[in-house]
Amino acid sequence: MNFLAHVYLSGNDEKLIIGNLIADAVKGKQIENFEEGIVKGIKLHRLIDTFTDNHEVFKQSAARLEPVYKKYAVVIADIFYDHFLAKDFHLYSNISLSHTAHHTYSILIRNYAILPPRSKRMLPFMATQNWLEGYANLRDLQRVFNGMSRRASFVSGMENAIVDLKKDYNAFESEFHLFFPDMINYVKSVMASGQI
Repeated sequence: MNFLAHVYLSGNDEKLIIGNLIADAVKGKQIENFEEGIVKGIKLHRLIDTFTDNHEVFKQSAARLEPVYKKYAVVIADIFYDHFLAKDFHLYSNISLSHTAHHTYSILIRNYAILPPRSKRMLPFMATQNWLEGYANLRDLQRVFNGMSRRASFVSGMENAIVDLKKDYNAFESEFHLFFPDMINYVKSVMASGQI
């Protein structure tokens, strides 16, 4: 899952939100630099990613993209799923997407000093370009893929991903709505069982 899903799955816990959003920038023993609540968020992020990558419905979405995008298929499918969460946020939350997005940016800004360098570099772009709300529309989604394509180590073709989203839009949307309730239930079970 991508940024918006990680925020949503953190609930109202600010430390969990921070950890969930910075997890990809925290490597190895760096996790020891953070307080317990943030560490829980980092661990939750990793469990969410593992669950996603092994879910049959998500694998179906990624497989549709794999012939063209190879190893980037999973990344693209993650972002497609954030698009459908953003577009249909009202189906999953009583809090608006706009409020959720701006509340998230304010949490990160208040805690800027403790963010890893990569997250510090990303935050101004995330907040000023309003990435979390932007996932809902294809224009902003195109900008996301353009930026990712420029930063990719190899030729990725990600700048063309919107074409494939439009081509199989209904299939990707159906798959997301099959997948996401399973994800919600999984996170609830993880939190209730104290796995993190």
